[in-house]
Amino acid sequence: MGNWLGGFVAFLGTSAVLVGTTNTNGRLLADSPDKLTREQIIEQTMKPFQGKSEKGVDCSTLKGKVMCGYQGWHAAEGDGCGRGWYHWTGRNGFKPGSTNVDLWPDVSELSPDERYATAFKTADGKAAEVYSAVNAKTVIRHFKWMEDYGIDGVFVQRFAVEVFNPPGLWQFNTVLTHCREGANKHGRTYAVMYDLSGMRAGQIGKVMDDWKLLNEKMQITKDPAYLHHNGKPVVAVWGFGFSDGRRYTLKEGLELVSFLKSTPIGGCTVMLGLPTYWRTLERDAVTDKTLLELVSKADIVSPWTVGRYGTPEAAANYAKKTMAPDIAWCKENEKDYLPVVFPGFSWHNQNPRSPLNSIPRQSGKFLWSQFVAAKKAGATMVYQAMFDEVDEGTAIYKCTNDVPVGDSKFSTFEGLPSDHYLKLVGTGSKMIRSDIPLTDEMPALVSPKK
Repeated sequence: MGNWLGGFVAFLGTSAVLVGTTNTNGRLLADSPDKLTREQIIEQTMKPFQGKSEKGVDCSTLKGKVMCGYQGWHAAEGDGCGRGWYHWTGRNGFKPGSTNVDLWPDVSELSPDERYATAFKTADGKAAEVYSAVNAKTVIRHFKWMEDYGIDGVFVQRFAVEVFNPPGLWQFNTVLTHCREGANKHGRTYAVMYDLSGMRAGQIGKVMDDWKLLNEKMQITKDPAYLHHNGKPVVAVWGFGFSDGRRYTLKEGLELVSFLKSTPIGGCTVMLGLPTYWRTLERDAVTDKTLLELVSKADIVSPWTVGRYGTPEAAANYAKKTMAPDIAWCKENEKDYLPVVFPGFSWHNQNPRSPLNSIPRQSGKFLWSQFVAAKKAGATMVYQAMFDEVDEGTAIYKCTNDVPVGDSKFSTFEGLPSDHYLKLVGTGSKMIRSDIPLTDEMPALVSPKK
């Protein structure tokens, strides 16, 4: 997902058939996506879901839910993707002194065929390991964690500039397939979120074509686990209206929203991921009233607030001065409002001038304060940034305190259990739904019953 300035720094299910050979670890390796035609990739990776769907969360509404962003962009050497250490890599590869991430995932629960050894070493001299979202077992495990900790589901990120090209189309079709399987298996819900960052002007038709493929080939919105709201499938579009020099236009946004809502293959509830100050057309938003026209055509408003404030006090102030008027505007204009919360921020390894933990987590107090502020402002649903975003230090999934040592510096969970933020978000979900009382103080977190 985009960074705090609003920009974008983005195997198949058990029934699928891959072409390829096995490596020394016994993992199936597909032909590199750049050796496959787009048509071959579509044929191999875009199929309807035919598995069993377990009942769990109510997939018919967004109200009362906390939905995480799911990047799914991490790949590894030997995972069959052919993209190497994708999204782990820094300017000079993936090695001590060069990486894209500030948090290190806890892979202790993963089986050997889910773990990929790296050049990094932990304090005891062992090779530090990571995972790949191309590996179905790991993504499905993530959805098991969501079930265990009471997290409703995810917006699966679909990066436009990736799916326009064969390697990215293969990877993100594959990850979407895994998410679909995980959601159905563990009673969670999911929806597609297009991130338009990096897209050029005149490419909006390609997004429309991709949505057609997801519906025609994967029959994605007919999936029992696919999120609906107000009787229609939800599709999210992130990235219109930011004042950071994007090339695609607001008029193209009007075309896309019209397509998603009105065409036979559309008929969707459309969510827009917007700048923080979309309503007043200032700061991170363009000073163009066409943005308000675009918002008027959509159904759900979700301002991106990662990095816009950095303390509990500032979060409360934002909620009073900006979120509450936003919610009032949305009520008056018959829109739903989905605020964004985040646990902290750190992107030191991407941007060495930025200090490690530039927005401290405060052992969860910062995140809890945002849940409280959103609830007090009248929010009935929340977007949690992010489930797996170790790149910018907003991940809530299990991360380790036993981070690699050496030339790269990593953030930790301050010695807290690796599932601390999963428990916290699950508890915050209960508060948003009014299953537990609103309380300013972060409550004691209870481990889930296994």
